Formats: sequence, C-alpha cells, structure tokens
Amino acid sequence: MPGPELPTAPDAGPAHGACTSCAIYNSANLRKLGVETGTYDYVAAVAGNPNTGKSTVFNALTGLRQHVGNWPGKTVARAEGGFHYHGHGYKLVDLPGTYSLLSTSNDEEIARDFLLFGRPDVTIAVVDATRLERNLNLVLQILQITDRVVVALNLMDESERHGITIDVRHLARELGVPVTPMAARKGQGVPELLESVEQVARGTVATRAHRVKHRDPRLERAVDVLAGQLQQTFPGLPSTRWVALRLLEGDPGTEQAVRDGTLGDLGRGIAGPEATSARPTGTAAR
Repeated sequence: MPGPELPTAPDAGPAHGACTSCAIYNSANLRKLGVETGTYDYVAAVAGNPNTGKSTVFNALTGLRQHVGNWPGKTVARAEGGFHYHGHGYKLVDLPGTYSLLSTSNDEEIARDFLLFGRPDVTIAVVDATRLERNLNLVLQILQITDRVVVALNLMDESERHGITIDVRHLARELGVPVTPMAARKGQGVPELLESVEQVARGTVATRAHRVKHRDPRLERAVDVLAGQLQQTFPGLPSTRWVALRLLEGDPGTEQAVRDGTLGDLGRGIAGPEATSARPTGTAAR
C-alpha cells in the first residue's frame, strides 16, 4: 500500500522465501472452495454499508464460485461461500448491506438477527476509508453485539488519492478490535485480512470492543436492570444489553419476541433459518 505515513497491518517479517510466519506467505494457504464448503470449523459474517466494497471483499475471500439465494421467507438475496486457511474451513455469509442494525427494514433485521443470534465466530465489518465517520456508525453498533470483529478498512487507494491519511493503529486501539487497511479490488490487504480473521476466530488475539456508554446515568441504570431481568427470564440470551436497549427504544420486533417467548428460543439456539442455517453440527466451540 503506497504512502509511508500510513500504518500497516501486522509486520510481514523478514523478506525471504522461508518466511513461514508472515501474512504474505500464509496467503498461499488459502484454498478457495466457493459453494462446496464441505465441513468447516468457523462461521464468518461480512457486514457493511452499501457501496463499501463489501461484495468485493467477499469475492476476494471465496472466489466467484459461491451460492446465491434468498434468505428464508425474504426476498433479500443471500450469498454464501467458503475457504480453507491454515487447515481450517471457514463458511462466509455475506449479510445485506445496511446503514444500521435498528431493524427498520428487512435488510437491517436480517443483519441484526444473524449477528445477534447466529453468533458468527468472526464478523468482518467492511468500511469505506473515504467515508470513515459515516461508516463507523454501523461498526459501533456491531461492537455493541459482539467483540469478535475485524474491521476491513477498504478503498485505501481512494483515500490516498484524495489525500486522506488514517492512523490505522490508533483506530484499532480506539475500537478495541483489529483494523486491516486494504484495497480489495486490487487484492491489496487480503492476506493481512485473512490473518486477522484467523486470529479473532481462534481467539489468539484479545479483543476489547469499544462499547458506547450513554451519558444519562438513569438510562444506564435502566439498561442494567432490564438486561438483568432478560438474563433471568431467558437464560443464555446473548447480548442482553443490546436487547434491553431495543426494548427501551420500543422496537416492535423485539417486543413481540418477548411477548410470544421466541426470544428464549433464540437464546437457546432454536433460531430461525436466517440465524442457524449457516452453522452445522461440529462448528468449532467458542
């Protein structure tokens, strides 16, 4: 990636043919499988705003051999693919492009439910480096749900062309998760992204996701109390704080899930096809 002022992804180590630990060498281990994923060890979701190059990142990881259909009961397209990396199989699910997870559209509802109840082993949040501030809104919402996130800072070539400099290491520290600069359409940054995905999926790096705290102490107390009640009523429910916030905001779908008890089913992993069909028996334990 040109531009010496830009921090890079993890160091590639000495430049010689026997560098078996560097990301560039490891990219040779990527075996694209497309739709024929077979058995796999990890589930990864790809999320992001529209027009961030999300599909380009998805294609770079899986190749053009992928399965495209609709989400069950929806008219929203769903793309799946897979790859092997360092001897482990990864199932990749391309979530609908969305600007938020507040469930005001089918796309947002699908993305939210998959992240919340599908519990992917890692979520690749693709952002546009030229519109970082706008894109970080979705990233921060994802971090409210899970800390198993890698931020793919895409379109770095465009940001450099516009004279935009991003301190990638500082951004990673602030978000508490790995950030990988890349230009996916040129294939730049893909090996480093694979390395980060593997580290988060296998838990070899400690992530400390930045969680937004509300300034009103009364709201924080209400969220804490309601989250505790949700945990008691629906044992095993993931991200009770996120669910509590949605209830306080009056989200109709969340309220209905509480009333009819389906929220408990989701917590026990008896989710609908949107959340569960990507994960077979034998997926690596957390």
